[in-house]
Amino acid sequence: MRRFSLLLVGCISLSFTFNSFAKVAVMVEADWLKTKINDKSIVIVDMSDGLQYQRFHIKNAVHLAYGEIVRKLKNGVSLRVSDQKLYKVLGAKGIKPDHHVVIYDDMGGYHAGRLFWELERIGHKNVSVLNGGLVQWILNAYPIENRVVHRNPTVYRANKDHQKIANEIDLKGILAIDFKKTQLIDVRSRLEYQGSKKDKKSGHIPGAKWWSWDNSIDLSKGFRHRENQILINQLKKIGVEKSVEKLVVYCRSGHRAGQTYLTLRKLGFKNIKLYDGSILEYTRNPNVVLKIGMQP
Repeated sequence: MRRFSLLLVGCISLSFTFNSFAKVAVMVEADWLKTKINDKSIVIVDMSDGLQYQRFHIKNAVHLAYGEIVRKLKNGVSLRVSDQKLYKVLGAKGIKPDHHVVIYDDMGGYHAGRLFWELERIGHKNVSVLNGGLVQWILNAYPIENRVVHRNPTVYRANKDHQKIANEIDLKGILAIDFKKTQLIDVRSRLEYQGSKKDKKSGHIPGAKWWSWDNSIDLSKGFRHRENQILINQLKKIGVEKSVEKLVVYCRSGHRAGQTYLTLRKLGFKNIKLYDGSILEYTRNPNVVLKIGMQP
């Protein structure tokens, strides 16, 4: 995945889409975060590249690498870490269940969306993503620093009052999808979705509609998410509306799908599942088929 430049010129608009699972916005603006920069109830998590974090990051932000929340199996499949491992990672960053976690990266939510999904999955009550991330923050000339932030470690204990959200699906679930009730969305690139007859393991899961994850990002406006209505209209064109009972998103490894999960939550979709193993796991099963071309 190519890295994006921070040298962009953009504009700012204030918009909040509230998280139906909590009392905070799914996506928050740089203006808002600037006023909360020293708020002890908020933990800012930087998920940009480690070298970028060392150069500069948002004031008070603790760094969490994408690799800390995923594990690669011997067969190449990438999956989430166990709940207990995730709790240890969060505790090591000084995060408690009652903290409002605000996540950002420098790639339009490419990494941040995955952690957002993970936190919602374990029932963490208050979690948001910074719209435009580090790019928007720099364009606004807001406070940055280059010191490594170390928060006092704690023990993360999942709040028993917070019921886990069933937002994960496995291979068995994918194979049993009822397309009358569930819509499957492939968020990879056009070439990945289309596939090639020369490659038996290319193409898409039959029935899946194509909507590339980066449709949601406006590069000309500092990596901000596009306006909700624009994205809703895009989804309507491929036959995906809020009236659908269930949505399942996948990509190659579950990485890009995390960003799309975030996008759909921002748009107000509620019953969304992420196929963690995605195509890498799907194609390990010799009994499955992939479809070539641009038709679902």
